[in-house]
Amino acid sequence: MTSNNDPDDRFDWHAAEADLTTPDADVVDLDAARAARHHDDTDPTTDTVDLDGPAGRVLVDSPDAQRSPRFDLGSLRAGERRPILPAWIRSRAELCDAMRWAVGHLLHTTGYHAVRVPKYAGRLALRSPVGVWRVLSGGLRWLFDLEGEPVRQATVQRANAEEYLKLSRQRDRRVRWRGIIATTALTATIVGSVLVAFAPEWVRWASLATLVGLFGIVGRPADKPLLDTAVVVPRVAKLTSHVVVSALAVLGIAGINQAIAKQGQKAIAFTSPITRDGPGWRADIDLPAGVTAGDVIERRDRLAAGLARPLGCVWPEGRPEVHPGRLVLWVGDQDMATAKQPAWPLLKSGTVDLFRPIPFGTDPRGRNVPMDLMYTNLLIGSIPGAGKTFSLRVPLLAAALDARAELRVFELKGTGDLEPLALVATRYASGPDDDTLEEALDALRELRKECQRRAAVIKGLPKSVCPENKVTPELASRKNLGLHPLVVAIDECQELFSHPEFGKEAGELAEKVIKLGRALGIHLMLATQRPDARSLPTGVSANVGTRFCLRVMGQVENDMVLGTSSYKNGVRATMFTRRDKGMGYLVGAADDAQITRTYYVDGPAAERVCQRGRALREAAGTLSGHAAGQQTASPAAVRRDSLLDDILTVVPAGEPKVWAETLVERLAELNGEIYGDLTRDQLTAALKPYGITTGQVWGTDPTTGKGANRRGIERQHIADAVAERNKHRGDKAA
Repeated sequence: MTSNNDPDDRFDWHAAEADLTTPDADVVDLDAARAARHHDDTDPTTDTVDLDGPAGRVLVDSPDAQRSPRFDLGSLRAGERRPILPAWIRSRAELCDAMRWAVGHLLHTTGYHAVRVPKYAGRLALRSPVGVWRVLSGGLRWLFDLEGEPVRQATVQRANAEEYLKLSRQRDRRVRWRGIIATTALTATIVGSVLVAFAPEWVRWASLATLVGLFGIVGRPADKPLLDTAVVVPRVAKLTSHVVVSALAVLGIAGINQAIAKQGQKAIAFTSPITRDGPGWRADIDLPAGVTAGDVIERRDRLAAGLARPLGCVWPEGRPEVHPGRLVLWVGDQDMATAKQPAWPLLKSGTVDLFRPIPFGTDPRGRNVPMDLMYTNLLIGSIPGAGKTFSLRVPLLAAALDARAELRVFELKGTGDLEPLALVATRYASGPDDDTLEEALDALRELRKECQRRAAVIKGLPKSVCPENKVTPELASRKNLGLHPLVVAIDECQELFSHPEFGKEAGELAEKVIKLGRALGIHLMLATQRPDARSLPTGVSANVGTRFCLRVMGQVENDMVLGTSSYKNGVRATMFTRRDKGMGYLVGAADDAQITRTYYVDGPAAERVCQRGRALREAAGTLSGHAAGQQTASPAAVRRDSLLDDILTVVPAGEPKVWAETLVERLAELNGEIYGDLTRDQLTAALKPYGITTGQVWGTDPTTGKGANRRGIERQHIADAVAERNKHRGDKAA
């Protein structure tokens, strides 16, 4: 293992690999390799090992290639220790999955061949005559030493009497002893046949079947095996350094082409041997100077063409924490988009503790990708149709299986994709209208107030109970504190953030909740199909801890979801195609960005999961709100229903015009529970459906006593709207 600090101190794996297409590819001249690697430490010009000579080439994966060019304690300390046990053994889920696969494979193979036993028996019966002939003819040739007859005839033709007599005496001795053995075997066969003839019938049939089977095996054709193939294993070419370098050379990247033209294959450095990694191959590559991993990633389709593999098998990733030119290339055996994905582990059974990671998806190698929900927030972004809502559904279903969690779900598209969660949600609303948008806004206002309440509760707890000043699993389980996990999801949040009246306030509230709620047991999930500056406030996108970006079309959208400079660092969700539904980059769940394919849970399966979550809440006594049938009208709905009448109440008939800000103060005094958080902009938006707009109104400021023009309404317009509403209600009643 070598150090990566100095490029000249790095062993060139690619230059040491032999051509795997040659017959002697697996033969390594170790003496020549050792001689080539030996250099004079006193000469500062001999730091680089040159193994270009044919005798000096060493396979990338050979033990000699993996040995450090020189003993360096610093390099050994900086080296990465490989795990003693493979990852699939250390993971209980992966181990159980491997055991299930092995048992299933064994049962399938056994059943496949058991059904075809009559077919195999027929083949043996048809081939047994050929087997009898091969046994008899071979036995006669062996008995009379016929295989030596051509040699004896050649001696006769040369008229070599002495040699002929020697060969004849040798043949006579062989035939004599072979005759004794053959006579003994024939006698035993006759005796056995007589015994079998007088044996029970089942013995006779078993003996006959055994003989037919043995003669059938002897008589089998060389190109026609007896057993059919139960499992067809796809043949995938091995990934070698020659293949990788050839693929990189066709990408049209000037830096790579120039380096290869000057240095040959030594221009591409492999920092470790190409190895199997799950169902595929992994290559760690240092690109030529000036070439970044992002340059290769954006040409993923050309790279796949150069490797002659389906696009869904080729997954290049950057390692910016090492340096921008480090590329990790993983080439799978199967297309990730078409490979069968395992079912969500919680689909049929199990409960969830939201303070522990939940299964979110799988990586290209088929391994589970966990995700934390507590102490972080989630942002999901993509273009329409890439699987955004289905990705949001997975963590929400996980939250549904924690009986302590309170869910508030707002689906602003109005198609009912999250309808199953209404079985467990305290608040649920679906629709693209202003009423639903205002309900979502009210939920953010409530979250802001809940953050203040929870902060006060935690501040008042003794340090022995809450040493870190944040919600713990123990505190969340104490119902009297009200610190249970609170999960709020807003799908198609761009509809709320880009709303002309609600957008600014919603963005400010969401940013505050994201910043404050993390330690208070509050988790905000946002999903958008339009990740731009107008639809996703910068303060929101910059502070979310966990991000999942499915397919997007450009760098701006990519960085809006995944974070600034993600595109530059090679984390590019633009590389996903239309076939890659449910696949994206997950950032924040681990140290590095992860290519993840979310678990697929369809509508009926989601409803069954929510039924289990509902049963858990009923048993724990935590079912409430919308799920419990408590259909209380939201403040927004109440305001819209009674707003006109209340305005006429607070504006006397002798006051024809009133400022909007004065009207807001009077409404709050009339009913603080409904209008306590009403703003002037919200009042304007609430009056628009009735055709009432605000205009310039002359009035006197009660504080200063000075007159001024400010935005306000006319009382007559309100009275006309009430009359029109009452008339409409009367017509409907009639």
